[in-house]
Amino acid sequence: MNSIVLVIIGITCIVSYLGLNNIRMFEKYKFNVSAITGRKEYFRLISSAFLHADFMHLFFNMLSLYFFQGAIISFFGNVGFLIIYFGSMILGNLFSLLIYKNQPWYSAIGASGAVSGVIFASIAMAPNEISINFLPGWLFGTLYFGYSVYMMLNPKQWDNLGHSAHLGGAFFGLVYSIVMHPDLAMSNILYLGVMALPLAYLSYQIFIKKKIR
Repeated sequence: MNSIVLVIIGITCIVSYLGLNNIRMFEKYKFNVSAITGRKEYFRLISSAFLHADFMHLFFNMLSLYFFQGAIISFFGNVGFLIIYFGSMILGNLFSLLIYKNQPWYSAIGASGAVSGVIFASIAMAPNEISINFLPGWLFGTLYFGYSVYMMLNPKQWDNLGHSAHLGGAFFGLVYSIVMHPDLAMSNILYLGVMALPLAYLSYQIFIKKKIR
């Protein structure tokens, strides 16, 4: 595994573990609308991505990152990986801030936005070269986003995950891959289109039906 990716996974695991065992730390660094817009604590746009709801949430995000990071490093290099990871993270959380701007109590955590950007950029480059549990990468990505969209549109009281960040993160990863490798990305547009269906449905629910306010 690439050393930069290993460092990010290591830091995320350590911070998540500390946050799960320190409620004050968890509350201080999680994504929270009122804290960001009212107290201008913009660091939460980044710090919240290093916190997770539980070990299963952490494992799923880091496992997804592990499977898809190889293609990112191969096509974009270390700098490109960092741009995609943190760019998707920040844009994903900014999108969440836009969606929930009228809900100051809204909070979320998780690296979902960053991982979404990595997944989309990976599929844009190599849709069939990645497989997870015998599933092709593009199909795994479709299920990943489908689950997140379902959970966002059918929130549970116990669910504090940043599902809405998937949309902004995926958008950043897709746009970056098209800008850097337009011919290759466009040659895989069918796979990207299928994987984007859950996110397109989410956009419809948000911007047309106004289900989330």
